[in-house]
Amino acid sequence: MSNLVDIRDLNVRFTGERTVYAINDLNLTLGQGEVLGLLGESGSGKSVTLRALMRLLPKKRTAISGSIRVAGQDVLALDDEALSTFRGQTVSMIFQEPALALDPVYTVGQQIAESVMRHEGKSQREAMARALEMLEVVRIPSAKRRLDAYPHEMSGGMRQRAMIALALACKPKILLADEPTTALDATVQIQILLLLRELQREFGMSVIFVTHDIGVAIEICDRVAVMYAGQTIEQGSLRDIVRDPQHPYAQGLLASTVHGAKRGARLETIPGAPPSLDTKPVACSFAPRCAHAQPRCSAGLPPEVALGPGRMARCILAEPAAVAG
Repeated sequence: MSNLVDIRDLNVRFTGERTVYAINDLNLTLGQGEVLGLLGESGSGKSVTLRALMRLLPKKRTAISGSIRVAGQDVLALDDEALSTFRGQTVSMIFQEPALALDPVYTVGQQIAESVMRHEGKSQREAMARALEMLEVVRIPSAKRRLDAYPHEMSGGMRQRAMIALALACKPKILLADEPTTALDATVQIQILLLLRELQREFGMSVIFVTHDIGVAIEICDRVAVMYAGQTIEQGSLRDIVRDPQHPYAQGLLASTVHGAKRGARLETIPGAPPSLDTKPVACSFAPRCAHAQPRCSAGLPPEVALGPGRMARCILAEPAAVAG
């Protein structure tokens, strides 16, 4: 079965007072009904990848090359009208901070109904009925009353549920979730994660879920792509990445989490800082922070080492594992 999302050799460069090479030769796929997690530190390119897929990056300051195909469509070739239909109907997005993503001068019901009227041609009455249905689907208490509520009148958890309702109102094939639980407390966070997983299965959606927290990825993802300096440096099933990470950066991310750590034990950290993105990588970007770096790491870009079906690590240390496999 063909992939629902197929990203090949994607490069995203921001221009202005300085040039930022945000995404560098990125390859990524998403299957039907799959939940893919993009994992990495801030600045690794996770959110930029989602915005490139939605064509939400500023036109004047962004140079994009490569290929993005979604449900058979060439996203980079869509005109404005086709792009407007694509957003919401084929792909929809949950943003990190719903207080900023939701319009403060319209009620939650009006915002959901507007999307339904735009994409499905429903009447206002039918669209408001759909809005109520979606608020009930995401389990907002007193849903009928919340239709007339403004975003500032709702708690953070309720706003996030309303954002999910808006994103799912037109039943998109693909849902993009950009760290949707980061600003929430732990109790609400797990409620939102369980809700997203349940709705993903109920609607049969494919999901790309951005997070920097491996604990969150464990709760919701089927497969994981670890990103660093605008590249995927390891990909595989959640089970493979958690149990047997091959790239030193992926190993560091897993070792630096509190999940599963013994009380009182000192957490491991990844030394150094992420690289500057002023130039396109010509060697391993992680080498200056890596305890296992070799002269070869600075001589050129590390190869993508295939470790099995859907399993890859961009590191010379993974080569013995590939031979053994």
